[in-house]
Amino acid sequence: MPDNTKNMGKIENTENEWKQNVLDKRVSRFNLSKSPTRFYSPLAVKNSDFLNKVGFPGQYPYTAGNNPFDFWRAYAEDAAKMGYRPDWGGASGVGKYGGFGTAEDYRDYLIRMHSMGRTGGPNMAFDLVTQCGYDSDSSRAEGEVGRVGVAIDSFRDFATIYEPYTGNLEIDKVPSNFTINAPAAIIIAMYAVLAQKRGIPLEKLRGTPQNDILKEFIARGTYIYPPRQSMRLFRDICVFCTRQMPKLNINSMGGYHIREAGATRVQDLAFSMANAAAYIQAGISAGLAVDSFAPNLTFNAFGGSMEIYKEIALQRAARRIYARMLKERFKAGNPRSMMIRQPITAHIGCSSTTLQRPLNNLARAVVGGMAAGMSGGIPGAFPPYDEPLGLGHSQEAVQLQLDATRILIYEAKVADVNDPWAGSYFMESLTDEIETETLAEMEKIENMGGAIAAIENGYMQKAISKSAYKKQKRIERQEEFVVGINCFTGENELPVSVKREVEASYDPELMKTAEERQKAKLARLKRERDNKAVFSLLSTLEEHAKDESVNLMPDICDCVENDVSLQEICDVLRDVFGEFQQTKL
Repeated sequence: MPDNTKNMGKIENTENEWKQNVLDKRVSRFNLSKSPTRFYSPLAVKNSDFLNKVGFPGQYPYTAGNNPFDFWRAYAEDAAKMGYRPDWGGASGVGKYGGFGTAEDYRDYLIRMHSMGRTGGPNMAFDLVTQCGYDSDSSRAEGEVGRVGVAIDSFRDFATIYEPYTGNLEIDKVPSNFTINAPAAIIIAMYAVLAQKRGIPLEKLRGTPQNDILKEFIARGTYIYPPRQSMRLFRDICVFCTRQMPKLNINSMGGYHIREAGATRVQDLAFSMANAAAYIQAGISAGLAVDSFAPNLTFNAFGGSMEIYKEIALQRAARRIYARMLKERFKAGNPRSMMIRQPITAHIGCSSTTLQRPLNNLARAVVGGMAAGMSGGIPGAFPPYDEPLGLGHSQEAVQLQLDATRILIYEAKVADVNDPWAGSYFMESLTDEIETETLAEMEKIENMGGAIAAIENGYMQKAISKSAYKKQKRIERQEEFVVGINCFTGENELPVSVKREVEASYDPELMKTAEERQKAKLARLKRERDNKAVFSLLSTLEEHAKDESVNLMPDICDCVENDVSLQEICDVLRDVFGEFQQTKL
């Protein structure tokens, strides 16, 4: 941003004259109440301080990005020459997010992926039964086993998934991701026990559990225990991972699900930051130095939309807000503690995709990829166009997504410039605007007592519900347009479809029988295990759960090692902690 301080008065006078003599006349000519577009001049950023508010990529406050360039950019040309696919994963990352049916079904799916060269670590989606802390034989599980992810009832199931991961794919060589929240402690314990049984030191394990329980209360709904008791488990995980598994990320938080539930952009960012503050405070209150664990806090993603400029500004504002919160409020000294580490930056959000004329979703995803590339991330055309068509993306949709991303990188060269909007009157003004509104919302939550209090009193949930209602009404009234939904739907519009010739990602026949097979396995496990040991271990877990000072991770590790089921562990904690009852909206 050039220094226009001396000319500011002249610019202001000229702008007023322009509005009166040019803009207002144009608005009047078309019989409008106001201009449908905006123009930004230096007046929009009168008090801007480049070094304090933007800085350089890789330097505080990270508005312009976490690094001068990311690792993937360093090898982009080599990747193109060798035909590398990012979903290959390998030693550097996890494979594509997925999971279905039984552990055996998902294991076989991973083996098939490996045969196609996609050797990344498991990136697990769990079924709703597992996510809510039930076993497959629960009456509450009927019809849901293995449907939206893989069913995990016991350590045996977990170990089955990892059968293909040996040798060069051993679990100390490839990372794993676990999209799990309320029972996250149990899945992390299974990962630790698997390593111990294979003779692998825990400090070598890499990966990321989602473990973002607060957003479950706010938006997604797979909670079990009340917020404060749930945060006790987060505290135990945080301490256990920091001391025993230092390469494992502690969680993967963010506002993606919050926005998808209907939150506004500012609510998405403010609620995410309030949650982050609660997690950080939990670690500090447990006696950990902030720089000992904050570098292992990660973000999944914030929400997205089709409003490309605002999504770029959100990413820039988010990095600045988080960095300042860590440095000024929590006194972090390690630069890595102050960075938002996330695999996805700007994007459109899956809720922006449409079932009608689904190929339009590819165009939408490319818009999101442009925003990502201009906001510090990989210009990924996310999600695949068939996102709204059902569980599992087709191989064709994934191919188109990958090629769209490649075109943005190699042909459009979107990733060749860091923060291309730095210094723009428009973008700096928009970033400041989002930051100001977010900080005001964060202060409101802080005055309530923080994120946990704002969940307990229902503030966040009600705010999102109202925002979702208002957005839907705007679409219905055609105050917002969605192509093919509330506009351009006439008889002359052509529906375009794509024939799917590649086999489905998940076998629907296996999914039909998953529940029956899973229940049979669980019955066999309960017959074969040492049930006296199970009773003793659960009794100890119950006793320790009643003592706030005890870290429950060692007890949970003992339980999973001895074939105690996931629900049995959760039920003991339900009895001690209680279950959360959502506020009526």
